[in-house]
Amino acid sequence: MYLDMIIKDENGETIGKMVLTPKEFKTGSKGFFGQDKMSIAGKRYQVQCQLVEIGSKEATAPNK
Repeated sequence: MYLDMIIKDENGETIGKMVLTPKEFKTGSKGFFGQDKMSIAGKRYQVQCQLVEIGSKEATAPNK
């Protein structure tokens, strides 16, 4: 599953869009991550987004 992240201005106009892909973080947690560069009002920005599933680290930890 992939997620679309949409950035809107105060008028509800879409000014940017980014795809978030599934990721397993170094900590063992699972979620989604995306990064891109966007132009907003004539200026360039580096954009990052991460969603971390709460409790996913414990669910994937090996049993001792």
